[in-house]
Amino acid sequence: MFPRLTGRLARLRPHGLLAALLVPLPLLGPLDAAAQGEKPIDLVKAWEADAGKKTSAIGAGKKAAFFCANCHGDDGNSRYPEVPNLAAQNSAYLVEQIRKFGSGERKDDFMQGLIKVLNDEQKAQIALFYADAKVSPIKAGAVGDINRGKGLFSRVCSGCHGAEAKGNETIPRLAGQQGEYLKKSLLRYRNKSGERLYAPMSAVTAQLSDSDVEAVVAYLSALKN
Repeated sequence: MFPRLTGRLARLRPHGLLAALLVPLPLLGPLDAAAQGEKPIDLVKAWEADAGKKTSAIGAGKKAAFFCANCHGDDGNSRYPEVPNLAAQNSAYLVEQIRKFGSGERKDDFMQGLIKVLNDEQKAQIALFYADAKVSPIKAGAVGDINRGKGLFSRVCSGCHGAEAKGNETIPRLAGQQGEYLKKSLLRYRNKSGERLYAPMSAVTAQLSDSDVEAVVAYLSALKN
């Protein structure tokens, strides 16, 4: 199977991930004939412009994401600290990350394997479902100096991620994100370990010490809205 998969499989419900890997997902289908052949990002934009189709897509996305829920939670709020929350992320951003995992631009054997079972309509539907979900308050934030982290975020990160860390179509939301996941991602960029490849982030994080990373993570994971 995939490297690093065994540990996660042990924590998943038997009918979830294994079913997704061994049995094709039910074909939920496009919301209209025009959807056939469209790229996921085009589908997202079209469905967001039509309230009825958006509602239908969100409902279909909840069904298509049944195996995602084993790690990312039923409503996009992660079950595990090392796995990111997807709730309230921008739908266009989510679709682009799905594409990157599928192409190998983002490297995670676990995710790359799962993305292969999705068709383009399902990718768009899942993105809309998670974008519509609400972030639950983090019960236990990361250890670090929150006030110092706020200052570092404002100086180093807010220019791209926004003053409230809510991101946009191309930049991820960080507010209320899982602390362990944030720390892991920042260190991967800073240390250029290869899992996350984006030169601007590597340049920005290069100036952060370990204690700086802890402080920024503590601040971001504590944001509630």
